[in-house]
Amino acid sequence: MFDTLSDRLAATFKSLRGKGRLSEEDIDATCREIRIALLEADVALAAVRPFIAAVKERALGAEVSQALNPAQQVIKIVNEELVKILGGETRRLRFAKQPPTVIMLAGLQGSGKTTLAGKLGRWLKSNGHAPVLVAADLQRPNAVTQLQVVGERAGVPVYAPEPGNGVGDPVKVAKDSIEFARAKAHDVVVVDTAGRLGIDDELMRQAANIRDAVNPQEILFVLDAMIGQDAVTTAQAFLDGVGFDGVVLTKLDGDARGGAALSVAQLTGRQVMFASNGEKLDDFDVFHPDRMASRILGMGDMLSLIEQAEKAFDADQAEEMARKLMGGDTFTLDDFLAQMEQIRKMGSLSKIMGMLPGMGEMKQQLNQVDDKEIDRVQAIIRSMTPQERREPKVINGSRRARIAKGSGVHVSAVNNLLERFAEAQKMMKSMGRGGVPGLPGMPGFGAGNGRRMSAKAKANAQAQRQKNKSRSGNPAKRKADEAAKAERAAAAANGAPAVPQNFELPDEFKKMLG
Repeated sequence: MFDTLSDRLAATFKSLRGKGRLSEEDIDATCREIRIALLEADVALAAVRPFIAAVKERALGAEVSQALNPAQQVIKIVNEELVKILGGETRRLRFAKQPPTVIMLAGLQGSGKTTLAGKLGRWLKSNGHAPVLVAADLQRPNAVTQLQVVGERAGVPVYAPEPGNGVGDPVKVAKDSIEFARAKAHDVVVVDTAGRLGIDDELMRQAANIRDAVNPQEILFVLDAMIGQDAVTTAQAFLDGVGFDGVVLTKLDGDARGGAALSVAQLTGRQVMFASNGEKLDDFDVFHPDRMASRILGMGDMLSLIEQAEKAFDADQAEEMARKLMGGDTFTLDDFLAQMEQIRKMGSLSKIMGMLPGMGEMKQQLNQVDDKEIDRVQAIIRSMTPQERREPKVINGSRRARIAKGSGVHVSAVNNLLERFAEAQKMMKSMGRGGVPGLPGMPGFGAGNGRRMSAKAKANAQAQRQKNKSRSGNPAKRKADEAAKAERAAAAANGAPAVPQNFELPDEFKKMLG
C-alpha cells in the first residue's frame, strides 16, 4: 500500500546523499517533494501541513547544520515525525478489572467489521484469552451467518440468539451477551455492530444505544484503508456521533495509497491499534507506529520478522535442527521439507523478504518472487520414498524420472534440487567442522567446534595483507582508497561490521540459494 509513497521519499532522499552541507534551498526543495509525495498518497492536507512544518523547522536547526552526515539526519527527522503522525507509541488494549472486557466494533458497511471480529477473536485467543463474538448486526442479510462461519474458522464461539435479516433487537442482544459471557467464563466480549453504506442518524442512534447498554472498555472504529481522504470525514463523524477509543485499519494489502493511516491518528487524536493486511485470519496484528514508519522509509521491519519467526518455529524443533546442521550428513531431505513448511507458516516469501532492511529498492525483484516454487520443491520431495529422502545418493536416472513424473515437473527440476541440496549439505558439514569453504578462518556455529584463529595469527595475517597491498600512483584513486579506509575504521569504532567493497558471497552460498 505504501509503495508509491516509499518510492517518492526514496528518490527525494537520494538527491541529498553526497552533499556535505545542506543549504536552506536544499531543505525547501526536499520539504516540497515530501509534501507532494504525501498529498499523492491521499494524506489529508490538514495532516500534511503540520508534518512539513515540523520537518522544516527541525531541518533548519542545529541538529542538521552541525551533523557529520546532513542527509542521514534529515531522514532521521522524517522518520521521527512519521512515528508521531502515526500515533507515537504502540497503543495496547485496555482490559476490565472484573471480566468480561467488552470491545465494540463500529464502522461503515463494507469496511470488514465481521471478518475483523473473527481475526480479533483469534488474536485474543492466541494471547491466552477466552473471547466470544456477539452477532449484533441483525439488519444486513446473512450477517449473523457470516459471523458464525468466521467464528468457526477462528475457533471462537459466537453468541447469536437472533437469526438476523431484519429480525431481533441488536441492543438487547448486546446487553444479554454480557450475562452469557459471565455464565460461560468468557473474559472478552467482541460486539459486531451493523454498518451502513453512508453515515446517517439511525446508525448513530443504534450504535450509541448499544454503547450505553454494554458500557465497553474499548470502542474500535474499523476503517477501510482504501477510501483515501474520505477516511478523516468518516472518522470524525463517528467520533462526534458515537465516540471511539482506537482505530483498526483493514485492507492494508490493497493497492490504494495509504493516506488513511497517516491522516486519521493525527486529525482525530485516536491511535491506530490494529492492522489487517490480508484475507487470512492470521493476517492481523498490533499496529506499531515506529515499525510502520521504518517500512515506509524502506528501512525494513526486523522486529516484526523476528516475532513472526518465533510464532512459526518451534523451539525444540529449532534446537534439533541446529544439532543436525552441525552434523552435515545427518541433514536429510525430510529436514529440508520441514524447514520449508515452517517458512511457509510465516507468510509469502516476498512479504518476508520485504521486511529486511534495504529491500525497499528491490521491489521489482520481490514482485517476481514465486511462492509456488516452495510448492514445487515440496511436491518433488514428497514424491520420493523414505529411503530416497534419507539417502539422496541412491536416486539414479530411472528414480529421477519417476520422481519428476510424480511431482509434475521436468527431470531438470529434480536434478537442480538434488544438486543444490548436495552443495548445502557439504557447506553445513564444513560449518560443523569449524569453517566455510571460501571463507578461511570462519569459526563454526557451536562453541569449541573446530580451531579458531589466535589473536597473534590474526595480527600476522593482517600485517601480511597490508604489506602485500600496492599503493596506487593515481592521486585521485589514492585519496578515494584512504577515504574508504577511514570510513571502515569509523564503522568499526562504532561497532558496525566492516564490509569490504565489492563483497561477494562464496560460491557455496550461491549454490545453496539457487
